[in-house]
Amino acid sequence: MSDLANKTCVPCRGGVPPLAGEELAKLAREVPKWKVVDGHHITRNFTFPDFAQALAFVNKVGAIAEEQGHHPDIFLTWGKADITTWTHKINGLTESDFILAAKIDRL
Repeated sequence: MSDLANKTCVPCRGGVPPLAGEELAKLAREVPKWKVVDGHHITRNFTFPDFAQALAFVNKVGAIAEEQGHHPDIFLTWGKADITTWTHKINGLTESDFILAAKIDRL
């Protein structure tokens, strides 16, 4: 199990390059259910037996996002929630994106 879920997201102040290469690949291996898309963002699809359970999950994700100060894009529909995250300040991925993913995986 990844130690990422025990870390805290760090606000990005900009001026740092997005993750790339082996550093990006290493973090991606720690959240294997998430897909890295074009080295820019990570995404994962979650399925549920009904709308109510998908909504409850999204609300839990929202609570984590608020607590961490790191907010993903969330798409909610009947029985499904898609989560996508990246660090907008640098238009790419930082460790905080993977920390958020690991915390969501614990739900």
